[in-house]
Amino acid sequence: MTELKEQASIEERYLVDFSTEDIPCEFYDVVIIGSGIAGVYTALSAPKTCRILIITKETIEINNSVLAQGGIAVSLDQHDSPELHFKDTIYAGAGLCNEETVRVLVNEATENIATLCLYGVNFDRDEGRRLALTREGAHSVNRIIHIGDATGKEVCDTLVNAVSFLENVTIKECTFAIDLITEDNEARGVLAADARTMELKAYYAPVVVCASGGYGRLYSCTTNPEVATGDGAALAFRAGAELMDLEFVQFHPTVFFHPQNKSFLISEAVRGEGALLLNVNGRRFMPSYHEMAELAPRDIVSRAIFQEMQKTGSQHVYLDITHKDREFLERRFPTIFRTCLSYGIDMSRDYIPVAPSQHYSMGGIKTDEWGRTGIKGFFAVGEAACNGIHGANRLASNSLLEGLVFGRRIGRIIAENLEAIKKKAGIKPEISYGIKRAKKINDPEKLKQRLQVIMSEKVGIMRSRESLCSALEEVSAMKRGLEGAELTDISAMELKNMVTLAGMVVKAALLREESRGAHYRCDFPAPDDELWLKNIVFGGKS
Repeated sequence: MTELKEQASIEERYLVDFSTEDIPCEFYDVVIIGSGIAGVYTALSAPKTCRILIITKETIEINNSVLAQGGIAVSLDQHDSPELHFKDTIYAGAGLCNEETVRVLVNEATENIATLCLYGVNFDRDEGRRLALTREGAHSVNRIIHIGDATGKEVCDTLVNAVSFLENVTIKECTFAIDLITEDNEARGVLAADARTMELKAYYAPVVVCASGGYGRLYSCTTNPEVATGDGAALAFRAGAELMDLEFVQFHPTVFFHPQNKSFLISEAVRGEGALLLNVNGRRFMPSYHEMAELAPRDIVSRAIFQEMQKTGSQHVYLDITHKDREFLERRFPTIFRTCLSYGIDMSRDYIPVAPSQHYSMGGIKTDEWGRTGIKGFFAVGEAACNGIHGANRLASNSLLEGLVFGRRIGRIIAENLEAIKKKAGIKPEISYGIKRAKKINDPEKLKQRLQVIMSEKVGIMRSRESLCSALEEVSAMKRGLEGAELTDISAMELKNMVTLAGMVVKAALLREESRGAHYRCDFPAPDDELWLKNIVFGGKS
C-alpha cells in the first residue's frame, strides 16, 4: 500500500507555555492516556513491576468503550475460522486494510477472549454452555460474542475493577492530557492539567500510550460521549507523529431517532437477529441496494437510509423486529428494550424510528502492528490509533477486539524492554516553551457547536467538492482565529484540537477524488483503484 504524504502546518508545538523547572511533576515507567478497554487492558497486560499511571479526562467510567452494545468478533464456531474473519474484515475495509495487522487481529482474538473470561467477564452462553454467537453487518457467519446489549460496559467494568486492585497502577481522574512531552523525537511524558483547577502538572515516563479514543465530537449528531474530541490525535500531531485515514468517518445506520434522544444506538445485533429496515411508507428497501440487504457493510446501509430519507422527505426510517416475541427481545436486548419503552415504543409491537449518526473514526495516529508510532516510546491503541485494520470502513464488532489484541501487544513490548525503560525512568527533561499569546477565546462551546454544524452539513455521509471547499474555508477561518490565543480552560483546548483535526479531515476528503468505504463523493461516486488505492498521511518529522 502506498501513501500520499500531506504536510499540515503546526503553529504551536505546545498548547500552553510551561517550563519543566517550574511545574510539579511525578515519575512513572508508563503513562496511559485514556481509561477505555484499550487503555486499561494495556495496563493489565504490562508487567506488575512496571509503575503505570492511567489518566482520564473525566471519571474512569466515561469513555466510548462502555457504549459499545454489540459485542466482540471472534471465530469460534466450527463453520468459522480466522481466515474467514480475515476475508470479511478485508471486504468491509474496501481495499485499504493492512493485511498484516488484520491477520494479527483475527489470529490473536481467541487468546484475548480467553483472558477476558479469566478476569470474570460473563459472556452470554447457549444451552450447551458455549459462548453464544450472533451476527452483525458484513459478517458471513455468526461470530459476535456478547453480554446482552451492554458488552462494552460489562467488559470495561470488569477490567477497571481488575486494574483498581493492582498496586503498580495509579489512576488519576479529571486529568486532561494537553501535550506529549518529547526530546529528540522520544517520548518523555505527558503535560496535563487538573480539569477542575487547571493546575499544570508533568507526568514523566519513557513510555506513553495514547488510548484516548476518536474524534466523533467533530459532528453534531454522534453516538460518542462528549470526551471524544480527538485530543490524542491532536497532541500526537503536534509532537510530530503521523495521522492517517482521517477522511474515513463511519456513520452507524441505526441510531434511535427521537426529539429528546438522537444519540442512543440501536445495535447492529438487532438486524443480526432479523430486524428489517422500512422507509416511512412502510416499504422494505435494503434488498434493492445490496445483496446482503440489512446486513450489508455499515457504509452501504447508512447511505441507503440517507437516500431513502431524501426520497421520502423524512428525517428517519424504521427498524422492524415485531416478528420476534417480547420475552426474547427483553432478554436479548434489555437496555435497548427499556430505553425504547421509556420513549413510548414497545419494540415487540412498534417500529423503531432510526437514522444514521457519526459513530467511529477509522483514522487516527499511524502505528505499526505493535502499536508503535514514529516517536520512540510513544504508542497508540484503540480508536485513537490507525494501524490499517479497518481500512476505509470498520467491520462491526472489530473495535473492542482491536483494543484487546493491540493493548496486549503493547504490554508485551513493555515487558521485553522493561530493563531499558526502568533505566530511563525518573529523568526530568529540560524544556522551556513560551510564545506570544495576545488574545483569549470567547465562548469556546459556541464555536464548537459551529464547527460541528459545518462538519455535519458539509463533511458527512455524502460529500462533494463544493461542500468540502466551503467547509475548508470556514474551518480555516476558525483556525486563524485561534492562532496565538491563550487557552485557559479545557473547553478552549478541546476546541483547538477539534479545529486542528477538522481541517485535516476536510483536506483529506477533498484530496480523495473517489468514493471508498465510509468516504462518499457525489462528484466521484465510484472507487478508483488506479489512483486511490493508497492512504493519506499528515504530519511526521520533515
